Amino acid sequence: MPEQQNIEYKQSWHDNYLKWVCGFANAQGGRIYIGKDDIGKVVDLVDYKKLMDDIPNKIKNNMGITAEVNLLQEDDENFIEIIVQPYSVPISLRGRYYYRSGSVKQELTGAALNEFLLKRAGFTWDDVIDERATFADIDEASIKKYLRKAETGGRLPDADGLTTEELLEKLRLAQDGKLKRAAIVLFGKDPGKFYPNTFVKIGKFEDDDFTIRFQEVEEGNVIEVLDKVLRTLDYKFLIKNISFEGMNRVETLEYPVPALREMLLNSLIHRNYMGAPTQLRVYDNKLTLWNHGALPEGITLDKLSKSHSSYPRNPILAEACFKGSYINSWGSGIMKIVDSCKAAGLPTPILEEDGGGFIVKLFKDRFTEEQLLKLGLNERQIKALLFFKEQKEITNSEYMKKFDVAERTARYDLSEMVEKGLLIKEGENKSSKYIFSNCR
Repeated sequence: MPEQQNIEYKQSWHDNYLKWVCGFANAQGGRIYIGKDDIGKVVDLVDYKKLMDDIPNKIKNNMGITAEVNLLQEDDENFIEIIVQPYSVPISLRGRYYYRSGSVKQELTGAALNEFLLKRAGFTWDDVIDERATFADIDEASIKKYLRKAETGGRLPDADGLTTEELLEKLRLAQDGKLKRAAIVLFGKDPGKFYPNTFVKIGKFEDDDFTIRFQEVEEGNVIEVLDKVLRTLDYKFLIKNISFEGMNRVETLEYPVPALREMLLNSLIHRNYMGAPTQLRVYDNKLTLWNHGALPEGITLDKLSKSHSSYPRNPILAEACFKGSYINSWGSGIMKIVDSCKAAGLPTPILEEDGGGFIVKLFKDRFTEEQLLKLGLNERQIKALLFFKEQKEITNSEYMKKFDVAERTARYDLSEMVEKGLLIKEGENKSSKYIFSNCR
């Protein structure tokens, strides 16, 4: 049996493997087999008797926990099984914390360690009281704007006449007259004074991903930043499409506003506020938004675009935004982004985990290399679509000549692109041609 998420094979014992024990204890538990190779084959342990005494003592003395250590046999050869149970309290090894994620053992440091320790203590980052803040740090204009929005949704009853302190207590943003971090992030006059990376960076990039044409930084609380970023995108970064309805001129952005708004809300509510700032990149043919903070356990990229339960990183902040009608329900944000793009005739957004964070990519054009790779096309098919894109159609003979392939191969490649909805076939036999689907 090969190694799995909660199983590790080691041919011999080294004290460095105590890190794996610590990682399992801080995650979902697991088993370590000493005396087995990477595919689970027993290689025998000469010093098994000594290890049966040493391993339990080293685990207890270095981490203060116990693990079940068993001596087993297979084909008359000895190996040791170490069974590590998950612990609800954080476990450290010589002052360092390790965590098993997937099949990788990682040391927790910085923001990841802070989040882990808070979680084990029964808190989330946004639920912690910040002793430095007072109610003088709350922006009353943002409170008023929030209440006007909340009134439209009817999710915040009995809010009329409440003082700011009473309202924040009602929203669980304050406790015993003290502000929680969520209150500062949502309503603070200057959240950056408390948490430096609360701003959003916006840049206009060349397609090489490195050359930046110009950039802006938007700062403020969640209520302010949401409007500021959308306004900046509208005025400076995005192109307006012009159409007419009768005599009326209609202007629409190249990406649907509901999708942009939902992306921003998701990033501001679910981000790791002790990590890097939110980064929005605008290109000629795509827009990406990166947010610091990995997906929560139990949520995969596949599940995100379907109905799924929500595990918000900042549940106090998320609940306040729900009551204020900024979000409709937990777990539906990504679906709204996907549906908005679909309704606007745009390609399906791409969702990825990247650099300790999460990225959403919107596209204007279905016929980009990134989109086509996602569809599973071969290299020849991708080159054909990109090469003939301006021509807007391909014939069988052109395909054969371009790639020096037989008619049967060309027909197969083109038919597969028809099945994927990229091309539309017109005509039969030698007179047939293949029209790009966005040109009909």
